[in-house]
Amino acid sequence: MRKDSGNLGDVFVAHSDSDRIAVVDLRLPSKPKEISYRSLNTAVDALARGLIKEGLNPGDRVGILSLNRVEYLEILFGAMRAGCVPVMINTKLPADQVRYINKDSEVRIVFCEDDLRELCEEETRCIVFDKAGKDGYLNFTDPGHFASLAPGPEDIAEQPYTSGSTGRPKGVLLHHVGQRWMIDQLIKSREISSTDCGIVAAPLYHKNALLAIKSALGAGGKVVLLAKFTVDDYIRCIGEYGLTMLTGVPTMYALLLQNEKLLKETELSTVRALSLGSAPASETLLDNLQAVFPNSRINLNYGITEGGPVLLSWKHAEGIEKPRASVGYPLPDCEIKFVDGPSENEGILHTKNPGVMLGYHNLPEETKRVLQDGWLNTGDILRRDPNGWFYFVGRADDMFVTGGENIYPGDVETVLERHEDVMQAVVVPAPNALKAHVPHAFIVLRLGSKLTEQGLKQYALDNAPAYAHPRRIFFVSELPLAGTNKIDRKLLKKQAAEAAKADGTS
Repeated sequence: MRKDSGNLGDVFVAHSDSDRIAVVDLRLPSKPKEISYRSLNTAVDALARGLIKEGLNPGDRVGILSLNRVEYLEILFGAMRAGCVPVMINTKLPADQVRYINKDSEVRIVFCEDDLRELCEEETRCIVFDKAGKDGYLNFTDPGHFASLAPGPEDIAEQPYTSGSTGRPKGVLLHHVGQRWMIDQLIKSREISSTDCGIVAAPLYHKNALLAIKSALGAGGKVVLLAKFTVDDYIRCIGEYGLTMLTGVPTMYALLLQNEKLLKETELSTVRALSLGSAPASETLLDNLQAVFPNSRINLNYGITEGGPVLLSWKHAEGIEKPRASVGYPLPDCEIKFVDGPSENEGILHTKNPGVMLGYHNLPEETKRVLQDGWLNTGDILRRDPNGWFYFVGRADDMFVTGGENIYPGDVETVLERHEDVMQAVVVPAPNALKAHVPHAFIVLRLGSKLTEQGLKQYALDNAPAYAHPRRIFFVSELPLAGTNKIDRKLLKKQAAEAAKADGTS
């Protein structure tokens, strides 16, 4: 068996001699590709050798600009084995932001799909998938064994970029030692094994998908890889591949539940665990998921890219059962404290753990702002119950004030989604001349619903503090998504501001 160097690129080497299927690549759903662990390991080595042949050195940045496909994994793990640092780029970013990331990270080379090549500068060295020749991926790899670089305690493994919703994207420096610690903890706490079959439909440049793929392969399981999320393909995969674990963001699950017909036609009994992360999930969504997947355990996750990203486990140190609404209990070796809250059990969460980033790339002042003496300020407000379970309250910067009262959008969304006619609710602040800001809500109704704006306003008034009720409600057929399949709150805030201006209330 191949020796594990401790390199994050070696996360699955314990299974590298196995002919079990590691990945089912459904980039072309009509032509599925099944890749064994042995084949994946060989391809990853060939990519690492190709980078060395190209003249890259440890520490050099390697860009990946692509939808999900097995080659993405070859580059991700192969670059790390060579000591290079993969930079996963959001494919939905405009060209100026892609070029900013390339320049900021000083990528030596970018692997991309043909139709995404134009997002990069003409002079950027790009290797295009499915092509041969000097700039083609088909001729880039160099088959043969490769000895992975054994990383030091602070060697960078990968450099994901934050979404940039509040400015330029920031490169997050995650190191091999911390990432291997976190993956080992996840496999143990979630009891992932070689018998599991999971699915990854979220984009691989996002922490949700990266975690799912590393932990599944680290455990020797099988992963079904979709190029991108589509409801029908996701549901069909559950029945066709006997999926045991589902992972995604709440929006993906909400869309899935709307396809009631296909769900009823699909065998769902194999699913034992559903994992939801990256955004809050309402009680209504969890109830509906439990009804559709009665054999499964639903687990909310909490993580932040800068934090490793996962800090919390599905298991309690004393074996206490996890409440469904909890986002977890601290992983071993993960220290946590609350700052600027009403008590020692609620506030802005700060953490110190082996997976915390080393800092932001090229941003020393921003690093100092959020990282002091190893403690990371997550910017998220959480609370802890008497048993030590944690609950997500909201982003500190999502909270807004209405007439002196603090409003957390998630609290109002939870109330609205308890109404039997509401499928999804998003609440954002709209500027108001008298109260600074007031809540506006965007609502997706159940098919055939006759619910009116006034009716839902009254429901909110009857079930929540009066100051928290939405002053305007907009019924929409679907909610806009950002590049990570999360709700595009920035766009909805803009629409709410425009509505307030038109109403003359701002």
